Amino acid sequence: MEMRSEVCGVALLVMLLSGVQAFLPGGNGGNTHVTITENALMKKMSEVCKAVVESEGREFKPTGSSVEELLGACLGSATGQVSAAKFHEALNQIYMENSLVDRDFMASNPHHFNSESFSGGRTLITQGTAAIKANIRKGSFQAARETLGRVLHTLQDFYSHSNWVELGNKATYPALIRPDLTISNIADIYTPTCSDCASGTCPNQLQPFILSRKKLTSGYMGLFSAYKPKGKCSHGGAADLSSTQNPRGGISKDERRAHNADLHNTAVSLATEASLELLEDIRGAAGNKDYLRLMGIARSAVLCFVIDTTGSMADDIAEAKRVSYSIIDSKKGTQDEPSEYILVPFNDPDFGPLIRTADPDVMKAEISKLGASGGGDAPEMCLSGLQLALTGAPASSLIYVFTDAPAKDTHLEKNIKALTHRTKSAVYYLLTASTRSKRSVSPQARSGFQLYYDLALASGGQVIKVSKADLPRATDIIIDTSTSALVTILQKARNPGSVESFPFLLDASVSNVTVYITGDSLKFTLHSPSGEGLKLDLEL
Repeated sequence: MEMRSEVCGVALLVMLLSGVQAFLPGGNGGNTHVTITENALMKKMSEVCKAVVESEGREFKPTGSSVEELLGACLGSATGQVSAAKFHEALNQIYMENSLVDRDFMASNPHHFNSESFSGGRTLITQGTAAIKANIRKGSFQAARETLGRVLHTLQDFYSHSNWVELGNKATYPALIRPDLTISNIADIYTPTCSDCASGTCPNQLQPFILSRKKLTSGYMGLFSAYKPKGKCSHGGAADLSSTQNPRGGISKDERRAHNADLHNTAVSLATEASLELLEDIRGAAGNKDYLRLMGIARSAVLCFVIDTTGSMADDIAEAKRVSYSIIDSKKGTQDEPSEYILVPFNDPDFGPLIRTADPDVMKAEISKLGASGGGDAPEMCLSGLQLALTGAPASSLIYVFTDAPAKDTHLEKNIKALTHRTKSAVYYLLTASTRSKRSVSPQARSGFQLYYDLALASGGQVIKVSKADLPRATDIIIDTSTSALVTILQKARNPGSVESFPFLLDASVSNVTVYITGDSLKFTLHSPSGEGLKLDLEL
């Protein structure tokens, strides 16, 4: 529900910000950039899912038209629940960046194909598409989505702001997205393109010469000045000052009105088809798997292990290896298999190197090489190792830190918080308390351990403090958390010495709910709002 309301909020933002620049509904209805983009994304998503399912020998049969039902049919149910939250989040990122073009680039003619800026608009599309593909290859999916939203806006505006539709074209213009083609037959600056329209609502005010010679033009937009070259078409509308200058009126098809309903409908249809062609071009370069990841549809995540290799970890490294192997083996060959594995060892004073691979067996071999040595009794370079992982791993990675010591490099705290905020990666600390007695528990050490709790909370992760004997139980926690179906509903840190309540809401869309409560000497109660159902008093 929350994600759907955000989509509506974006649609409202489009109407508020972009009445002079973008598709928007008029008095008789119409289409916005959001509805055009949504229709294209959902149609392409269905096509890609169908191809993936059939390649796996399954039958693609969504039980309904909702996002959740599409994802269920796409990913199947063999390995757990499917969450639509990240798909909604991905869509919202695209919608938002699309709508912000009107705010951030309101006066930029190329971003809207205004004022006959065809070369500049095409360059934005082709260079932006290249950037999307490059970011997908690097695993920077959020950056790819943001660029995609902006590129789609510019591409869609071509069909409502130019005279492509009035020239009788029933198909999209491939030169807009193909770098090997060029835009041709553009009306030059000295060629009049429109006749005067005193009412501002003429069905077609293009000059006969423009129509017969198939000359390409677009309306001039005068946000701050009424000036436009002699004889040129205006964009039109109250915000366009140039529309009051002869030739008056405008050729924009952003709104569906009585005088341009057919033109508007055709512009919407072509803008949708062009959006689908752009998405198909990106899919062709990325492949189905990475296209799904671009759209936030996948169970897999990048799994990163940051492991302390100092001497005091000698007993625990063997168990850390076993836990890591167990995680890798449990996901191998399933739809939950991570798209990539990353390993960062750290010691004192060294940390790294960062090792990455998509092969689970290669990752197991690299982990098997780890051994404990050095370190002494001093805190370790834990944050340096974590920083290397955060900068080397793609956004939305899951990072698991194995250590028994506080951090030595606490000066990196702000850097770590900034990186987790920017990358949206979650950090989980597995602290093996049994070997902690081998080192002096100084005030600095206590502060270092508290730092782990602060950083985990800031990233959306957890601190899991276990003895060596209990370390195998951490396997289940990592398996639970290392899936994209996971959605965190509530995360809170309590104030010691006080009684607090943390209410949270669950609805029918949530299943397999797990509550993690960590700490010492805890007393808590879980109960339903009605006082019935689950009620539990435990003291740890």
